[in-house]
Amino acid sequence: MKELIETIVKPLVDYPDDVQVNVLEEDNRIIYQLSVNKQDMGKVIGKQGRVAKAIRTVVYAAATTNLQQKAFLEIKE
Repeated sequence: MKELIETIVKPLVDYPDDVQVNVLEEDNRIIYQLSVNKQDMGKVIGKQGRVAKAIRTVVYAAATTNLQQKAFLEIKE
């Protein structure tokens, strides 16, 4: 899943080397924390959060087919 998030986000940003995805596992959920360069934050969020919502939709869809746990995506500065 981490590779999927990186594959989606890296072409969107100007600084693909700064894209990092950290994984936190809890009891019944997995949290993916996405961090990008400050200058790329607007590109990842998009107008009215549309790009972020689309990324989350893809991640959630992939997680429900592959994992028994619920997945969450957080975008951090």
